[in-house]
Amino acid sequence: MSQHATVNPATDVSVESLLERVQNLSGMIKAASSQIEQDRRLPPELLAALHDAKLFRMLLPQAYGGLEISPPDFFRITSALAGCDASTAWCIGQASGCSMAAAYLDPAAANEIWGQDPHAVLAWGPGKGKAIVEGDGYRVTGNWAFASGMRHATWLGGHSAVFEADGSPRLDENGKPVQRTMLFPAASADITDIWNVMGLRGTASDAFAVTDLFVPADHAVSRDTPSERRCDGRLYQFMTSNLYATGFSGVAQGIARSMHDSFMKLAADKAPRNMPHVLRDNEVVQAEVAIGDARLQAARAFVLKEATEIWDEVSAGSPLTEDHRARIRLAATFGIHEAKAVADTAYDAAGATAIFNDNDFERRFRDLHTVTQQMQGRRDHFRSVGAFMLGHPLALSSG
Repeated sequence: MSQHATVNPATDVSVESLLERVQNLSGMIKAASSQIEQDRRLPPELLAALHDAKLFRMLLPQAYGGLEISPPDFFRITSALAGCDASTAWCIGQASGCSMAAAYLDPAAANEIWGQDPHAVLAWGPGKGKAIVEGDGYRVTGNWAFASGMRHATWLGGHSAVFEADGSPRLDENGKPVQRTMLFPAASADITDIWNVMGLRGTASDAFAVTDLFVPADHAVSRDTPSERRCDGRLYQFMTSNLYATGFSGVAQGIARSMHDSFMKLAADKAPRNMPHVLRDNEVVQAEVAIGDARLQAARAFVLKEATEIWDEVSAGSPLTEDHRARIRLAATFGIHEAKAVADTAYDAAGATAIFNDNDFERRFRDLHTVTQQMQGRRDHFRSVGAFMLGHPLALSSG
């Protein structure tokens, strides 16, 4: 392995401090939510405040000014952010996961991207790219999409198959095609606006393409490959997909909690048409409120329990195992779908109030149903984990 990064412990920060930063920004985030929805962007003033609070750097190595917080704390922060605005929380969760690539990147390149720019953001998404070896780098052509936060990203990443100069595919020691993620300045790409969607509109998860773009070899990364890891922090024993799953489960939980709490406030005053009492006096509503609260608390506790126990085991020297990965996936997916169930109940019980724009229900309902359609929210994860529990090989989407 080549050069390692040097850790800067001065960037240590407590989760309480980060939660306080979110609380201090909550009014600003909520006030911007309608603009975020309409413009399909995070506004510049909010972006600046989020960068000042280092919320885009939660999973970035300390060597480059990051915070390297734990998975359970990442869940707590994304949940708190989503209670203010789902698109903001999603953008931060996505960019944070992307920043973990710095732990596998050549230190000089990682410092160029993150260390010298406090507002650096890397975005990427699925797609196909072809990287042909050329001199000390690659000539890259490809198309990618669903790159959340790319409109405020400074760098983009394109996952690409590597080919030799003669056109033959490069193979690893096991005879499998080599894939690397090519990192290049966002200004180098052609962007296509595709994000006309139901929810999470402010993530601007658009498409981008490059043609015959030269990418230096030290700007190509193989994420989650232990032999290429340059940062030894315990966070980077985890795979990027583990943090995506945990963080986006936090987003779902934060959305559902805010809807549930909003319904309880509504229930104190709303008397449905032709009904003699306000909602809070309806026995069915009373039961649903209690069940919803229990489901949210149980799902949250499940994610935090698994994330904390696995974090402690890895911190004590245990490698991240397939059992760990399956436990993270099960808890995260369960958290997402329990959140959806509680949010659906709140939406239904709110009646006609919930269908109007710019209230506490309609947008959050759309946002949460968009979360469940993303890779991390697939119900098929339950099948994959169940198969593993019954003795089959673990087969999880990387995310």
